Amino acid sequence: MKGGSLLKNVKQTAAAWGISERMVSHMCKTAQISGAVKINGIWKIPDDAQKPADRRIVSGKYRKEHKKKALPVGVSDYIRAQADYYYVDKTLLIRDFLDQRPLVSLFTRPRRFGKTLNMDMLRVFFEISDQDTSIYFKDKAIWKCGETYRKQQGRYPVIFLTFKDVKFSSWVSTMDKIRELLQTEFHRHINLLDSSKIAEYDKKYFRKILDGDHVTEVDLASALERLSRMLKEHYGIAPIIMIDEYDTPIQEGYSRKFYDDIICFMRNFFSGAFKDNKNLSYGFLTGILRIAQESIFSGLNNLTVYSIMDDEYASYFGFTTDEVHQMLEYYSAEDKENELKDWYDGYQFGSTEIFNPWSVINYISKGCTPQAYWVNTGKNEVLEDILRIATDDIIEKLYSLLQGSRTIARIDQNVVYRSLIDDPENVYSLLLTAGYLKAPVKQLQADGTYLCEAAIPNKEIASVYKNEILSHLMQIGAISRTTSNKIAESIYANNWKQLQSAIEEYLNQSISYYDSGTESFYHGLMLGLIALMDNQYKIRSNRESGDGRYDICMIPIDTTHPGIIMELKAKAGLNLNELDALSSKALEQISMKRYNAEMQNDGITNILSFGIEFSGKKTCIKTEQNEEPSIG
Repeated sequence: MKGGSLLKNVKQTAAAWGISERMVSHMCKTAQISGAVKINGIWKIPDDAQKPADRRIVSGKYRKEHKKKALPVGVSDYIRAQADYYYVDKTLLIRDFLDQRPLVSLFTRPRRFGKTLNMDMLRVFFEISDQDTSIYFKDKAIWKCGETYRKQQGRYPVIFLTFKDVKFSSWVSTMDKIRELLQTEFHRHINLLDSSKIAEYDKKYFRKILDGDHVTEVDLASALERLSRMLKEHYGIAPIIMIDEYDTPIQEGYSRKFYDDIICFMRNFFSGAFKDNKNLSYGFLTGILRIAQESIFSGLNNLTVYSIMDDEYASYFGFTTDEVHQMLEYYSAEDKENELKDWYDGYQFGSTEIFNPWSVINYISKGCTPQAYWVNTGKNEVLEDILRIATDDIIEKLYSLLQGSRTIARIDQNVVYRSLIDDPENVYSLLLTAGYLKAPVKQLQADGTYLCEAAIPNKEIASVYKNEILSHLMQIGAISRTTSNKIAESIYANNWKQLQSAIEEYLNQSISYYDSGTESFYHGLMLGLIALMDNQYKIRSNRESGDGRYDICMIPIDTTHPGIIMELKAKAGLNLNELDALSSKALEQISMKRYNAEMQNDGITNILSFGIEFSGKKTCIKTEQNEEPSIG
């Protein structure tokens, strides 16, 4: 080692020389770096050491090929993402925050839109570290903004928790996981136990959290408050508290029936951390929803919420059009831009057009193969919850959205899960904030809500709706996979006898789950067919045609397929003869009221009519093509 030289580690040297850490380690092992020594198992390199010449072959194919960086699929570690992968620079988020400096910020965005990676970026930037973490920002946009911003780097102790994996079926398991997360974070600050500035009773509490034995909910509820005070006493500067995906356990609590328990805990947990906490420099939270009505942030008048409706920070979560364009150029896939746009674009945060970053990354990584990547990142709990309580009207609107239409909806950003029971129209607020709808047209109302024109963003989300609607029908016993396949096959084969058989099977399976149902229930059940047939048909319901209003009309997109009209009747306690008579009456009504007029006016002449009668678990279906009724 050269006398008087400062020593760097492998990571610092790699950053200074512009090569990978693996290459620096290899150079140390092969004695290519003068003065490099191993101290306590860690390579140390003189600050003034010269970078060795690159001994790799620089001719032939190695010279011609410039290996592209991999895309960070599932990588939420900022240091790793920016060093080893294609990284879309979002560091100007730091500048925008420091310009405004709200005490506590809540960013609400759909899942997999870069919230965790951005939070880790903020942590690395602000957190005090034994290492020089500025090296991870010197080539980023934030570093070019000037000394005012650079001097904030590495200045604060940080408390960091992510709840993104707190998904358990019981309250006990949820608390066990939260206890584990707090143990891990306390251990990250274990140096506090050696601090002469920390009182012994605080150290006793610290050890209790670490040990995990006899730790109560009360102990855990005050953990952030007490840890922030200890950090302030040790470092002389108040910490930053970061909570990623704060509402994940709340969503699970709603779905798994321990909602009141998690709400009560979170109220106390966040109150200690963010309300009147004198030992707090700044707070950052991310989530899907702003759950304000449950008083989780009770009295927290220092909270600033940045939602998908706001222009602030709009471009930092997800990819902008320019960022996607640059990415496609880098990977020589410019010709795929339109396809990628159709599948993964369509979101609008504030006034900024946004692509789903998870899907874009996976699309390019998989050789530009369009699939529903987002749906495979986990269960679509929000959509599942909505389907469980949705009214017939809402279900019909969802099916209409699948057809490319738009619906007018009032969006309340403070909506909570329990409000779905009181007002099912709140489903649109949840769908929008969770990423299942877009609002290209919105108007702010006097009460703080938005009146929006809502639509499905892209092909990927349309496929999510289809899959979840079908999955829901299967879960409630309404339809089997075999039956769904039979219906689809009937359409493709133009086999209308088989189609009728499949519909009968569908109905028999559906009502075998229920003892009885109203006509509107059966109506909604039949509308479930759109989950299977929307690629071939435009579905209309309760629309005027001819001299009346039909129940269901299926207009073929391909005119080689016939149009379908269904008239539904339901009455309890009917025998088979009565079912037969009423199904005939339903079929006659289609003819008498000229329900086929709409399709005929559009040039569709091949039209199949179904008269369908329900009575409890019994059905009777008649068509213009069958002489005898089919009764189940």
